[in-house]
Amino acid sequence: MLDMDTGLRPDRRPAIAICAWNPDFTAWDPVEDLSGDPWHPVGARTLPVSGDASAETLAARLSAMIAKGECGALLLVGRTIHPGAFRLQTRAENKRLVGTERLDHTGPGVVRATAAAAEIVRDLTAVGLNAIAASDAEEDAGSYILYRILNDLPDGPASPAIGLIRAPSDAPNAKVQQAVKTAASAIARHLAPLPRPNAA
Repeated sequence: MLDMDTGLRPDRRPAIAICAWNPDFTAWDPVEDLSGDPWHPVGARTLPVSGDASAETLAARLSAMIAKGECGALLLVGRTIHPGAFRLQTRAENKRLVGTERLDHTGPGVVRATAAAAEIVRDLTAVGLNAIAASDAEEDAGSYILYRILNDLPDGPASPAIGLIRAPSDAPNAKVQQAVKTAASAIARHLAPLPRPNAA
């Protein structure tokens, strides 16, 4: 009788963190059923990150996850003040969370999101959602967190994919979930599998 390999194989799927920075924003729920398991895009696994912390704490936590290699991509999720369309925010400004002073006196005035906004918008449109790429940074915790994370990235040619998607206030939960899944799936297509562990 052949011996069966009962050991669990390591999960080599790359991870994408998904975070709704406002805990009151409940339209996006990564858990779809009673199993308690979060939804995963094809070829990747999701790391849901709770937004139940201050913007400063959340930005530090997400930056640390990226720096430690816990995730290879990040998608921030929230609401937009603009009606009508889902918005892929393509940049964030160097501003404190409250007031108009610069957050980082030595940092750039503007940083650009590294996720492929045009591709995500195309995919959202293909599934019947109204979506645009927007360069204006809305003055809220989402823009603050986006700037902090992008500004903390180390210099190098291989930047992780970091994006921010905003849902219009009148979007039903089902459409918000479809939009987040579509955006995450577009990001996941560009993530490489994790390297195989070295043999002992």
